[in-house]
Amino acid sequence: MGTTTGRPFIKGLELSRFLYEEAVGPLMATHFAGLPYSAALLGSGSDVLGFDTPQSMDHDWGPRLLVFLGEADHARWRDEIDKGLERYLPHDCHGYPTRFEFYEGGTTAMAEDGQEPAHHRVMLLTVRSFFWDCLAFDPQGELRAVDWLTFPEQRLRGVTAGQVFHDGLGELEPVRARLQYYPRDVWLYLLAAQWRRIGQEEAFMGRCGQVGDELGSCLVAARLVRDLMKLCFLMERQYAPYSKWFGSAFAQLACAGQLAPTFASVLGAGFWQERERRLVAAYEAVARMHNALGVTEPLPTNMFHYFERPFLVIGGDGFADTLRAVIVSEEVQALPEYLGAVDQLVDSTDVLERPARCRRLEMLWQESDA
Repeated sequence: MGTTTGRPFIKGLELSRFLYEEAVGPLMATHFAGLPYSAALLGSGSDVLGFDTPQSMDHDWGPRLLVFLGEADHARWRDEIDKGLERYLPHDCHGYPTRFEFYEGGTTAMAEDGQEPAHHRVMLLTVRSFFWDCLAFDPQGELRAVDWLTFPEQRLRGVTAGQVFHDGLGELEPVRARLQYYPRDVWLYLLAAQWRRIGQEEAFMGRCGQVGDELGSCLVAARLVRDLMKLCFLMERQYAPYSKWFGSAFAQLACAGQLAPTFASVLGAGFWQERERRLVAAYEAVARMHNALGVTEPLPTNMFHYFERPFLVIGGDGFADTLRAVIVSEEVQALPEYLGAVDQLVDSTDVLERPARCRRLEMLWQESDA
């Protein structure tokens, strides 16, 4: 695919801003003056999240932009604007080709001079079509609790990350603000579900080790570390990205300075007793974080033995029950107790990257436990 050599690396979001300010914006002003539009880089891509590196340059990266038109203007002007961009857009932006090769499956790579066929990556959309594609959601519609639960968190991060360079339509920023984070009671419901996940497995790491299954103990410990990290994202009110950037995004959280070395030590421990000692420090830290939120009465932050067994636990179920008790929304109270959101139920890319599939799972939150 595309070459990555011979050019100084520029972060993709900055390159997109250059493309807008130096090329697309002036082109729109000259050839389509008076036509309202918005321009941004949002949605999928490591560049949107700010995690792109020189390695990212080999595919699905380069000078690209989303241009949003009103519904009627999109139908009327889309083809003409596309042809204008093809004709007048400079062939490079700060040394990077503005034309791309398109491969089967939708992958793209910057096209070098003379490579044909090649086309720009200024996508012409409507606000409605963009959010429908990203979340299977009509931005003009109401937002119910179950809607929030069927939005993949990695998609929510993508549509609220990136940057809007111009919002002439006046539609894009209000929708992004609306999706910035979960409503309070939905957030409490997700916190409760995450603590519940921890409570269900926190004694298993030691039990596996006790019977000599160190491999199983390591696997359970890794699951617990991932669940604790996800809990930290929730407590700091940050959407978590997909697995490739999960650790990188965690490193940006306020708690990472304390907890990242602790989690690494859990994963590096050679036997279950040492694994448990290191997990204890993590559990106690996240319990203190919970109390600092002030959303429930203070809960104990010390570990205790799991019934009469020699395994130390924090009691995730107790945190879950206490959080559940402070939810006031009748709509959220009516949801299945600890089901959580789609990301807490499903770990399949073929579901989480297909929002329409996630939305069809809505029936799970409508079924009673009977």
